Amino acid sequence: MSFTASSHRSPEAAAPGTDRHAPATLAAAVLGFFVITLDATIVNVALPSIRAALGGGITGLEWVVDAYTLMFAALLLSAGAVSDRVGARKAFAGGLSLFVVASAVCGLAPSLGVLIGARLVQGVGAAVTMPTSMALVRQAFPDPARRARAVGVWAMGGAVAAAAGPVLGGVLSLASWRMIFWINLPVGVLTLALLARTPRSPIRPAPFDPIGQITAVLAMGGLTFGAIEAGAAGFTAPRVLAALGVAVVALAAFVTAQAKVARPMVPLTLFRSPTVVAATGIGFAFMVGFYGLPFVFSLSFQQQHGLSALGAGVAFLPMMLLSAVLTPFAARIADRTGPRVPVLVGLVLMAAGSIALAAVPASVPVWVTALLLVPVGLAGPLVMPPTTASLLDHVPAEQTGTAGGVFHTSRQIGGALAVAVFGALLSAPAGFAHGLRVSLLLAAAVALLAAAAAVPRLGAGRRGAA
Repeated sequence: MSFTASSHRSPEAAAPGTDRHAPATLAAAVLGFFVITLDATIVNVALPSIRAALGGGITGLEWVVDAYTLMFAALLLSAGAVSDRVGARKAFAGGLSLFVVASAVCGLAPSLGVLIGARLVQGVGAAVTMPTSMALVRQAFPDPARRARAVGVWAMGGAVAAAAGPVLGGVLSLASWRMIFWINLPVGVLTLALLARTPRSPIRPAPFDPIGQITAVLAMGGLTFGAIEAGAAGFTAPRVLAALGVAVVALAAFVTAQAKVARPMVPLTLFRSPTVVAATGIGFAFMVGFYGLPFVFSLSFQQQHGLSALGAGVAFLPMMLLSAVLTPFAARIADRTGPRVPVLVGLVLMAAGSIALAAVPASVPVWVTALLLVPVGLAGPLVMPPTTASLLDHVPAEQTGTAGGVFHTSRQIGGALAVAVFGALLSAPAGFAHGLRVSLLLAAAVALLAAAAAVPRLGAGRRGAA
């Protein structure tokens, strides 16, 4: 079955032709989500090895992490429109191919600058892959009940990657830190082979918004640069103030452009839906803890406790493994209780774990810290699958790609800012231990704020075509 740019058929209309391809489509979407999530979590435990090989302080390590996350976040907004314009399958294939090529360059990088540059390109590929993987799931599963279960499986790909990332990173680092990037190549090839068995995706008119994209990159880039550089130079340094000023001006220009252009990259009317607003806030808050805490504890385990990269990865295993085990049951829990209950419980668990970690002294055994990280890990399957499913159910089918881009942008901004701010706190004059404690309390505060302000609005408003 083929589609043209003038086609206005929804993915649901194509259901009879796509149903038999649903398993292959879901498998490709899950593996794509898996490999780009793996690349975010596998890097943390290898950071000291990268610094030993290529140089750079905490600021350099922050850029190794955030170069990927920054482009991921900034281009997700356009990636949703690209998905609609060229079709989810074609966009997914292009994004994943770029990601795989950039991974090979990361593995061969002779210097920190080259590694950071290749990580930027990885982020571009990941930005296209993420929302298109979700659009492929929507396309293959038009029935809301089956779609919710498929989203649970899709989310499990990310949960398994998050669980495997630290340990796999530690194991591969025993041979070479470069292996953490080369592992992406076989997974990417397998994913593309599965994608070849899926049907073509619908194509819808979705004009590119260059002003919106440029101002979005400037806003996020300025904010991230300012937060990272503040750790080394202080918040009053001229380059930090200039970067933050660029971020403020660019953000104002972005909002103005989206309100005035005929076909904006992010229609502001999308935010009339309480569910969209709630989902973006929850995604941001969740990633502050789930992305920021592994970054700081990867350094803590190796610098303060003297663990190897493998030892640090094993310390994360209880947190990540229990998260992966609970993920398959997330859809059933949400079906019985609605999305608000598990999301609320997950955010409260994340806050409780962060506060407990901040309260214990730095001298406690590693196994105590590992156990206290478990509530943070349990938040993953309780928060993300119900939030994602609720978002898909409450936006029209024709806005799935854009809504997915906005949602995942909020997640990546949360992760990028967490690494930037927490890294700045760790390198501040007050010392590593003080910075770690303040970082944990900030993560707890953000999670509790989302629980109080965003969760009550989740699942409200217009439902998408089902």
